[in-house]
Amino acid sequence: MAQRTARSRRLGTFRALLARHSGPDAAFGRRLVLAVTATAAVAVPFALALVLVESRWPPLYRLDRATAERLHRTALEHPAWVRVLDFFTGVVWDPVTMRLLVAALVVWLLTRRAWRLATWAAVTATSGALIGFLVKNVVERARPHLPEPVAHAPGFSFPSGHAMTAMTSCAVLLLVLLPLVPRAWRPLPWALAVTAVLGVGYTRVALGVHWVSDVVGGWLLGIAVVTATTLAFEAWRADTGRPRTAVSEGLEPEISSDADPEASSRAAAVAPSDHVT
Repeated sequence: MAQRTARSRRLGTFRALLARHSGPDAAFGRRLVLAVTATAAVAVPFALALVLVESRWPPLYRLDRATAERLHRTALEHPAWVRVLDFFTGVVWDPVTMRLLVAALVVWLLTRRAWRLATWAAVTATSGALIGFLVKNVVERARPHLPEPVAHAPGFSFPSGHAMTAMTSCAVLLLVLLPLVPRAWRPLPWALAVTAVLGVGYTRVALGVHWVSDVVGGWLLGIAVVTATTLAFEAWRADTGRPRTAVSEGLEPEISSDADPEASSRAAAVAPSDHVT
């Protein structure tokens, strides 16, 4: 009899623990752990790049110097090419241009009443700019010093602000606008985004204002920021009953069809309380 009572108690305890670990709080906890783990995993490459830069790892140092000197010789031999590079890096892909595009996107989202998506876009762009500025001033890496420089840039070198801004801005624009693009045409915005990100990196190194490792560091830090904010947005979607989305579908596919993109999410959030009497 005593054994049966003890067994029943253990069984009841086990059921209580199982119920506790299968509720909404546990689901949120699991998502939070996964989000932190994924963000940390994405941030590892940037942390490694930072360590290699700070320690002046010889192979990386040689790569930076050799690439900078080779591209600098090309720039000195082709002044017209330098003007083209300067136009793209200073006008088309300038951080101000990129941020204005994101700002226009945020305004458009607000007119569509996509409040949370607008917040995500604004927070991603703003946090990327602030984090890049802070890291740059903590590392305090000097920019390349080349004979007969063809361009100049203020501030420190690592990570490249142009490269990081291009990565975060293109990611924001893609993840928001992809649902509005017909499937047959979706390779085009991807190609434009990749061209912009790679083009920015090339122009910064070719003009002699950044090392290769500065550009790569900016890309990696930008990816880490976008990953962190995107996982937070996905957690909100899960909490409001919306399905997971693939990157190829955009962050919120409903933006292409709903008059009020967040109407269904609010209904999902309110629905459980409708059954309480």
